[in-house]
Amino acid sequence: MEPRFTNSVLVTSGGDCAIFDAWGRAEDWIKLLGSRGLKLRAVYATHGHSDHISAAPGLAVHYNIPWFMNAADVPLVLWGNQILDFWELPRIPDDFVAPHDLHAGKTKILNDIEMEIIASPGHSLGGVMFYFPEYKILLTGDTIFRDGVGRTDLPGGDAMQLQESIAKLKSLHLPDDTYIVHGHGEDSMIGWLKQNHPFFK
Repeated sequence: MEPRFTNSVLVTSGGDCAIFDAWGRAEDWIKLLGSRGLKLRAVYATHGHSDHISAAPGLAVHYNIPWFMNAADVPLVLWGNQILDFWELPRIPDDFVAPHDLHAGKTKILNDIEMEIIASPGHSLGGVMFYFPEYKILLTGDTIFRDGVGRTDLPGGDAMQLQESIAKLKSLHLPDDTYIVHGHGEDSMIGWLKQNHPFFK
């Protein structure tokens, strides 16, 4: 894992917002949201590795809001403290506020933004992707990158499941101009993956 290159996403609607994959320190997010006059309503995680959730429990407590993650990845929360130690970031406490379970399907966030949750195990047991059909934006977490795929040698990883999740994404036939924010590294588009990614051709 290379947390320095983790892509967190801030979605806003009016003065309300939600964070996807809240990496870093909760206090830094609090300062950022305060400077922009935004009210945080929820935090969502593509999976439970610490470089994607390190700030989530703290933000949930500070703002008294829910954070969401597939329940299968809850055991990874405290396991990831060894990663946070390496990066000299605050540990997630043993009594962290538990996330609400995420299930595949359609929902709305911030009252008016439609989101589809796509189960994508393989990098972890509870991995999910988030798709916003109105805006043609896809957040893949660590399932697939512009130039590679997620690791499967960490707890809960399964190479066969990862291949199946990528095949499922391909079978959705999302528009070629769907903009993709990967969990790490550069962004891409569905059309680009079709032309260039060895697992997606």
